Amino acid sequence: MAQDKLPQSGGGMAVVQYWAEQTLSSDGVKIWQTLFHKSACLSCAWGTGGQKGGFVNEDGEVLQRCAKSVEAIASELQPATTFEKEYTIEQLQALTSQAANNLGRLSHPLILRKGSNRYERISWNEVYRIAAEAFQKAPERVASYSSGRSSNEAAYLLQLMMRAFGSNNLADCSDLCHAASTVGLKTMFGSGTSMVSLESLKQADCVVLIGSNAPANHPRLMNELIQLRDRGGKVIVVNPAIEVGLVKFGSPAFPIKSMLSGGSDISSLYLQPIPGSDVALFVGLQKALIEQNLVQQNFLEAHVEQWGAVIDYAKSISWEVITEACGVSKPEIDLAANIIGTSKGVVFAWAMGVTQQANGVDNIYSIANTALLSGNVGKEGAGTMPIRGHSNVQGFGSMGVTIRLKKEIQEALEKLLQKPLSRVQGYDTRALIDAADANEVDTLICLGGNLYAANPDLTQAKRALGNIETIFYVATKPNLGHFHGLAKANTIIIPVLTRFENPHKTTAESGNNFVRLNDEGQTHLKDGDLVSEVEFLTEIADRILPNSPVEWRKLQDTKYVRKLIAQTIPGYEKIGAIDETEEEFTIDNRVFTAPNFPTPTGKASMFVTPLPELTTPTKSDFGLSESAPGIVLILGTGRSYTQHNTVVYKPGDKYRAMPHRNCIWMNQEDAEQAGFREHQRVTVQGNAGTLENVEIIYGTIRSGAAMMFYPEVNAIFKAKIDPRSGTPAYKRVPVVVY
Repeated sequence: MAQDKLPQSGGGMAVVQYWAEQTLSSDGVKIWQTLFHKSACLSCAWGTGGQKGGFVNEDGEVLQRCAKSVEAIASELQPATTFEKEYTIEQLQALTSQAANNLGRLSHPLILRKGSNRYERISWNEVYRIAAEAFQKAPERVASYSSGRSSNEAAYLLQLMMRAFGSNNLADCSDLCHAASTVGLKTMFGSGTSMVSLESLKQADCVVLIGSNAPANHPRLMNELIQLRDRGGKVIVVNPAIEVGLVKFGSPAFPIKSMLSGGSDISSLYLQPIPGSDVALFVGLQKALIEQNLVQQNFLEAHVEQWGAVIDYAKSISWEVITEACGVSKPEIDLAANIIGTSKGVVFAWAMGVTQQANGVDNIYSIANTALLSGNVGKEGAGTMPIRGHSNVQGFGSMGVTIRLKKEIQEALEKLLQKPLSRVQGYDTRALIDAADANEVDTLICLGGNLYAANPDLTQAKRALGNIETIFYVATKPNLGHFHGLAKANTIIIPVLTRFENPHKTTAESGNNFVRLNDEGQTHLKDGDLVSEVEFLTEIADRILPNSPVEWRKLQDTKYVRKLIAQTIPGYEKIGAIDETEEEFTIDNRVFTAPNFPTPTGKASMFVTPLPELTTPTKSDFGLSESAPGIVLILGTGRSYTQHNTVVYKPGDKYRAMPHRNCIWMNQEDAEQAGFREHQRVTVQGNAGTLENVEIIYGTIRSGAAMMFYPEVNAIFKAKIDPRSGTPAYKRVPVVVY
């Protein structure tokens, strides 16, 4: 697709067309039934659903389902797969992510035994026998990994089982995305989640949206930005690439004023910093606020600690240093600061463009520092708001699926289990891969997710997982991890029911701290031999922990799980009565509408954030001559429009004119100065490998930067790791293109 033929807005009629294609298909009736099922959306953490109805958000607004939700549902309604009869491992390893997803639903347990080249069906008795043997290892050599696809109840049981067993190795997909947000916000405010509710967001008159492509990944958020602009508010976008949906977006929720008008205006000001330079930009905003006398001194004196050092640091850095570091001009920074400083309420929102950096925690500090200096914390219509990805990823953290367990939860669990918990430091996701690579992990249980493909350096990930004796993959559909992340002895795939199929009620938590109750359901897989995640975990726990004070089989009734959650998870007390009340709720002590913070002093803290030292390697660093043709670029990994995490629903991205997944999105001037032309096929080399035959697509991205799709591009680089959060720097990967 030529650049001049690109859509002029995000969303729009393409969304309506997709809805029509899916809902008028042979599975259309099942899709519609599921869309109206009272359960939380399977897609992002901004999803709808629960007891208010499938299309209704927590504020009671209707027409809040998005195309992502339909994609996720349609994918789960596929017929049962029999890939074990049709494919060898070698053939499965040749599949793309999309092809793996399209194999269908898992409907019976499978095992790949040592020395075999095919999966085969296995009985549940053998599954549990192998599980019991696999847990006869030292606790430090047993680990779990999880995604946010599962329920709160399954998450709670996973961590309870692991900690009762004596292991703190609770790696989670959040380690690879928003761990920097959790670490940074917890240190500053005493809470690591969003402090902004949907109700509060509706009172803001400015949103600063940083490192997010919300039109593709969190479409429901766009409805809120449209309404903000309609009431005269402003949206400042910070992104090295100009995404068309962040300029204009056509939402089906507003068919006349948005869809038929060619899309609603979104960005009021669009800043394109150098990738990885967010700290420099936000120190610049702080300096501009100071110079424009827009710092809320009285607020700082009353409610904040250590603010003086932050102000002094911003004053000490010259404008020349700031603008050179971030690539944004002083007039642009001044304008942004003026908008922030003169707005009544500003919400600072961000996604993985901020967190997936080598200094991700400093990025969070710098954003929150700016919010505090401008007085946009602890009041209605203002605050910090990380935009979480998977639908219940935040719920997993709340349930204690983390290596950074809160003291209050630790003490409550010790009382429940009637013994002290292990104090051995657990593995986060990157530490888990490194430990497995060093032959220090024997048993791994993966509750959802795609541990193999989500990591950088896929060669290492494959090798590391191959050192583990037994791996259990708990999943609804096949993914690349099931074919490449193979254990040394036994690789077992456990088929489970989806959120809308479970025979018991469950709950999920949105990214804005709202807990939804999911009704029971039934699967369309009539001949399937599936279990719920809760049943699987309790069956294992009952076998490996026979002397535990916890009655594991009783917990197959999720009502009793919720009673334990209410007893042990602060802020979740209301979940203990939710079966009787059916009252969904906002978690206590997270949404700050007054400047009272759960810190030892009751005040927020600020931290000086040094400007990052950003360097770009030379061709010689990649083993090439400096005179060789080509160009060195800073690559960011990203998702396509029709993708959710590592699950690919369709090839390509119509909004970026990328016809397939083996493309590199480049600045036209960069390409032509290097002697390239659009659609030329090139090699892209990172520090861990190369991708061949990559097609150049001209894009609206700043000079020196480029973008490619993950998980495929994860194969070519070893990412730097933020030492405080453990998150890889996926958004700043040096590569050479030739």
